[in-house]
Amino acid sequence: MARRALPTITTAFTVAAALLLAGCGGGDDASSGGIEGADTGSGSPSASASADSSGPDVSLSKDLKLDFDFAKPSDAKHAAALTSAENYLRALNHGFIKQDPDDPAYQYYSSGQAADYAKQQIQSWVKGGWTPVGTDKYYDEDITDLSSQRILVTFCRNQEKFYGKEIKTGKVLYTGKSLINYQKFSLAMGPASGSGSGSSQVWKTQIIQVQGKVKECQR
Repeated sequence: MARRALPTITTAFTVAAALLLAGCGGGDDASSGGIEGADTGSGSPSASASADSSGPDVSLSKDLKLDFDFAKPSDAKHAAALTSAENYLRALNHGFIKQDPDDPAYQYYSSGQAADYAKQQIQSWVKGGWTPVGTDKYYDEDITDLSSQRILVTFCRNQEKFYGKEIKTGKVLYTGKSLINYQKFSLAMGPASGSGSGSSQVWKTQIIQVQGKVKECQR
């Protein structure tokens, strides 16, 4: 049985255009594809990887590792936006692990369409009865200023060793090598109000777009 992964999101707009036209408030629904995986949280959680000490718990189970192979930006805003983008993905997986579509972690790191996307994904994992295990790799980041308060963060993903596990049976849904494992993420980021400034500032993911079968991400 094939592993079920985070689905590809197909939108009629680019993230950058959506930011400029909608002011990052986006309420567009992300389309859901086949998805699988989620965790009961029975494993011993790893230490929280959140760089925001006042933020929610985004710790993961011992069976799951998110590997962010990113260089730390010299620009403080870029560094903060990239860290928050990482924490959005940690929060998404934290919701899978906790089996909670209303998990406060993703709500802290997202708003608008990106928050709707996270909730839909968690609901799908809960319905399917799956838990994420393995190693999920992210790399080849690019950070672009769209305005003084709008940043676009893009990066590649290799989910070749990221698997779903059936909670009831413990069966891991392995899959082989395929172009489907390579995706490109585009996250539209905006600063959270009252979250400080500089590299410690929290940025919310407001729009997310995921492209599937991206050959340029193969490596």
